[in-house]
Amino acid sequence: MVRAGLPEGSKPVAARLFWEAFSAKLGLLMRPDEKALRWLEDVVDPDYAFGATKRDGGLVGVAGFKTIDGAFIGGTLGDMAKHYGWFGGTWRGLMLGLLERETVPGQLLMDGIFVDAAARGLGVGTALLDGIKAEAARRNLDEVRLDVIDANPRARALYERQGFVAGKTSHLGPLRHLFGFQSATTMVFSHTREI
Repeated sequence: MVRAGLPEGSKPVAARLFWEAFSAKLGLLMRPDEKALRWLEDVVDPDYAFGATKRDGGLVGVAGFKTIDGAFIGGTLGDMAKHYGWFGGTWRGLMLGLLERETVPGQLLMDGIFVDAAARGLGVGTALLDGIKAEAARRNLDEVRLDVIDANPRARALYERQGFVAGKTSHLGPLRHLFGFQSATTMVFSHTREI
């Protein structure tokens, strides 16, 4: 079942699932794992997410989004410093800022999608994307935008099946060693495009 928000008390599960999905991309920057998980628990905002749950209510997947008002993974420099100290928090914040994507009028920006390994292949990702598309329509936004990294062809295939069209590809250059991927491609789903 997919619904807006996250089940009560599920922020630690959402943080763990996020870290499992994105630690290859962010691991060198955000380690150690324990600090990354505690930071994520603090900055996850359920108001900017759709959660997929099992029948028993356990969280198995999340699709986050970002608007001009907030984001699924938010937080401040103070939140980062709380877990990494001021020096560690500052340089990590600056590096994460390199991956920051700005919102654009008329678009809902996805802020990550991830599914528990045990629930993959069961349609959870598709249902989460449907929730994100419905949220964009509810907000009278014509498009949903996301970035997919070169190291995740499975996700790109899902987005293409769901009507997302590839656009610009950005290359990280030497920063690929820090982030664990070489390039990211922007993909857009349009409610008005004929498919």
